[in-house]
Amino acid sequence: MKKYSFVILLIASYLLSCQSDNKTNKMQEPKAHKEAKELMAHNDTRIDNYYWMRLSDEQKNADQPDTQTQDVLNYLNAENDYLSVKMAHTNAFQEQLYQEIIGRIKQTDESVPVRINKYWYYNRYEEGLDYSFNCRKKDEDEAKEEVMLDQNKMAKGLSYFALGGSSVSPNNELLVYGVDTVSRRQYTLFVKNLNSGELLNEILINTTGHAVWANDNKTLFYTTKDAVTLRSNKIFKHKLGTLQSEDELVFEETDESFSCFVYKSKSWDYIFIGSSQTLSSEYRYIDANKPDGDWKILQEREENHLYGISHFKDQFYITTNWKAKNYRLMRTDIKTTSKENWREVIAHRNDVLLEGIDIFKNYLVVSERKNGLTELRITPWNGDKEYYMEFNDPAYKAYASSNPEFDTDILRYGYTSLTTPNSTYDFNMKTQEQKLLKQQEVVDDQFSPANYQSERLYVEVRDGAKVPISLVYKKGLKRDGKNPLLLYAYGSYGNSMDPYFSSVRLSLLDRGFVYAIAHVRGGEEMGRQWYEDGKLLKKKNTFYDFIDCGKYLIEEEFTSANHLYAYGGSAGGLLMGAIVNMQPKLWNGVIAAVPFVDVVTTMLDESIPLTTSEFDEWGNPKEKEYYNYMKSYSPYDNIMKMDYPNILITTGYWDSQVQYWEPAKWIAKLRDYRTDDNLLLLQCNMDVGHGGASGRYKRYQELALKYAFLFHLEGIEE
Repeated sequence: MKKYSFVILLIASYLLSCQSDNKTNKMQEPKAHKEAKELMAHNDTRIDNYYWMRLSDEQKNADQPDTQTQDVLNYLNAENDYLSVKMAHTNAFQEQLYQEIIGRIKQTDESVPVRINKYWYYNRYEEGLDYSFNCRKKDEDEAKEEVMLDQNKMAKGLSYFALGGSSVSPNNELLVYGVDTVSRRQYTLFVKNLNSGELLNEILINTTGHAVWANDNKTLFYTTKDAVTLRSNKIFKHKLGTLQSEDELVFEETDESFSCFVYKSKSWDYIFIGSSQTLSSEYRYIDANKPDGDWKILQEREENHLYGISHFKDQFYITTNWKAKNYRLMRTDIKTTSKENWREVIAHRNDVLLEGIDIFKNYLVVSERKNGLTELRITPWNGDKEYYMEFNDPAYKAYASSNPEFDTDILRYGYTSLTTPNSTYDFNMKTQEQKLLKQQEVVDDQFSPANYQSERLYVEVRDGAKVPISLVYKKGLKRDGKNPLLLYAYGSYGNSMDPYFSSVRLSLLDRGFVYAIAHVRGGEEMGRQWYEDGKLLKKKNTFYDFIDCGKYLIEEEFTSANHLYAYGGSAGGLLMGAIVNMQPKLWNGVIAAVPFVDVVTTMLDESIPLTTSEFDEWGNPKEKEYYNYMKSYSPYDNIMKMDYPNILITTGYWDSQVQYWEPAKWIAKLRDYRTDDNLLLLQCNMDVGHGGASGRYKRYQELALKYAFLFHLEGIEE
């Protein structure tokens, strides 16, 4: 009987498979209708057939969609349906991958506690739950745990939930925290009494999700956003027990290219308001004990002057690029803060980027970057010899972690590499002894760092620059040109992409993939000039670097064009859009996540979030020189009638940074122009924004889809 049952099961499976194949073969690609829209600038006309996909927030939030909104929803749903059918044969594999990925995560886990003001603070997870518990304990023997926030209860019934910043009042009794339930990064602030567990009547809407306590335990400073562009543009002062409508506006940033923020010094003596954009910054401050006092400007903003501020004793310490492209460290008396009174502490160096500082009572810790790698420099205030901490991996990420305590010789730092799981250490700056507090546990009996190999390569690209590549693969790999390789990069805003460990990535490596990071220009890995050589009128260097890195990996027989894949998100999605236009035959497949691909149209529209603040990154297309340059690489504007590689695009309907219509328009135009029959797929998550799904595990469902896409192209089925 069992034998016949097995045969019946095989026949049923075969029939279902045939039905699925027939459905896949019959499924037509979605075709977006065209409405020609003339876009004119500098006597140049562009025709955008899919401009109609752009919706206002009011349209998206309306209870009843209008005709245009319904057309957009129909198209996005059609794309989602098409993706579901085309990838249906991988559904079981996607579930396997998802279970494999989350199976490596320690289900019941907690962070390393951080001591702040006589309490130890930490987050912990419980098995099967998507969100963490925010907890604390008094710094005393046998102290009981206090659960400040149970995010699982807070997120119950919501399709999206994100906690913003949280901050405890100086008297340890009140907690202010932000909540976003839409994924637009617009947070509502709440205040909780930690003694009673009750919420106060304070509800502060449309904030960045962060607030700062004055030392009186009743005054909060917080930032709100412009309702249209979502630019952080106002700082308010709120007194507990009053309405938000009564809050005092203490600062408004009227320059649309700047955004503002507020924070407290590590010493708790000062509260700072910062205002910055790509090339300039400005800070003002008040005594944290006198929240109703007058704000003083530390140094007025100047073009091309970026600086940051920390407090120590009667001095402000300032990291600045004033006459120092790679930054230097200065200090000034609190009573005389303008830059003519600044005195140099650490001089500028052409080959070292000064990234940041952390001040302790007895030590200064400086984060520096040399040859693309981070170094931690320890300098005693008493004049003893300074030194650098030692790290051994060829490529790694090291960073000063949470160090809120001032009077301590212990530096908390983090370390990881492509083969070393994320590790947290306490380092005694006096004795130079260190203690491993926690290393990320990979729940897999087969895992060992010794099974994997990491390398650091330097590629001489077309203009002579040497671009670093960090890569990792399973030991025993043969360099025969047959290995699948996933090449990742970002390359914008001076964001450095450091090589870090990922247990998720093991699903690629264990199936024969090489994973590589191209540290292309536009990041800041090799110093400030590295960033400046990949922005504005030099932006194409980012694309050329990535292409040349791909060619190098083929020449060195790590892979071949039939097995080379590219991946990037957001501004890295722009990179993906550019390279498929510029070098389509170099890649077998490309994944573009929340891609910024309609550069010219977006940068001409100052009502879109981030546009005005990013003119110094991309240029202002109202100036003809920048318009022409942007147009020459904008992925949407440069689609041609030719063969394209297999492409998977992901986006979120509520994305406030790269609006969903950019990737939607992009795929619609690609469908219209391409001359191949390769996979061209769009996933639009209708519940999320730029950061993707919330919660601990949901995000990995999308990642399982991306991995299944790659494995399908490689013929890997398990």
